[in-house]
Amino acid sequence: MLTLTACKPAAGKGGGFPPTQVVMLDARRQAVTESLSLVGTLTADEMIEIKSEVDGVVRKINFDEGEPVEQGRLLIQIDDSKLAASVAEGEANFKLSETNFERMRQLQKDRLVSRQEFDQTSAIFDVNRAGLELKRQMLKDTRIVAPFAGTTGARMVSPGQVIAKNTTLTWLVQMDPVKVEVNVPERFLGQLQLGQSIEITVASLPGRKFQGKVYFIAPQIDTNTRTALVKARLANPKQELRPGMFANLDLALQIRDSAVVIPEVALMLSGERASIYVVDKEMTAHLRPVKTGIRLAGDVEIVSGLLAGEKVVVEGTQKLRPGAKVSPAPPEASLPYTSAEKTLKPRAE
Repeated sequence: MLTLTACKPAAGKGGGFPPTQVVMLDARRQAVTESLSLVGTLTADEMIEIKSEVDGVVRKINFDEGEPVEQGRLLIQIDDSKLAASVAEGEANFKLSETNFERMRQLQKDRLVSRQEFDQTSAIFDVNRAGLELKRQMLKDTRIVAPFAGTTGARMVSPGQVIAKNTTLTWLVQMDPVKVEVNVPERFLGQLQLGQSIEITVASLPGRKFQGKVYFIAPQIDTNTRTALVKARLANPKQELRPGMFANLDLALQIRDSAVVIPEVALMLSGERASIYVVDKEMTAHLRPVKTGIRLAGDVEIVSGLLAGEKVVVEGTQKLRPGAKVSPAPPEASLPYTSAEKTLKPRAE
């Protein structure tokens, strides 16, 4: 009888399997900003319709369309000749009623007139006083001034035109700062706070980025869209950003100055579990579960299970088994990998 016996070759003596060639990279610590990309709309910080508060004829237009104006600047003068005459008449009636009231008060005090006569004179005095105040206000309203500093809009009337009360004359827009309004999905609201930084770009200014701060988060959720309105202000000294523009907005949700990041190809997924191969000093590959953070552009943040500086297998994982010996693949097989700061952006779904 012939007996055959298989003997395990001694490690390191030239027998056994050679180490598996894999591409390895060191896990890096990098500044990572988690931001949410959305599309919003730019609006003016303040924007009003300038309307006439009295009837009359436009006598003078004191602005050019699109002109920056200071607060209190006269924009339009409506003819005030009739109202000035009405004020003069009201002042005369007021003075007469005031004289009669003072005389009647003294007579009533001496009991020389009845209480009814005094009350009638007092009522006439009050009516004339109120009427004079109203006429003075109407006269003042013929001078239409800028309620705040801003830029005028299109002119809607011409000199000599007869206008009625509430006629739109122009618009006044305050464009520095400018606001951006965006609807944020409710699942991200817990990561927002007042004063948070934003960054926007607009199609008309390619390559330019503008920074701002969140100043308003709506207290209620839109039940149809499951979003909340968020507003931010941005400096706009050159008035390059215009109300009505679409804005591509990056809203910073979290800033981590020292996150551990590796290429996403290193991950092996099984359901909701993720694992990677980590290579120790003896060039042995160990399968290790990890908890991931944000994914973007080929990279993934590792929240737990990996330390910066540990070697991770990024190519060749399909050839490995736990405890396998490995050796580095030739340099030309390695993936490009830098330590530059990255911005990881979750998608709004």
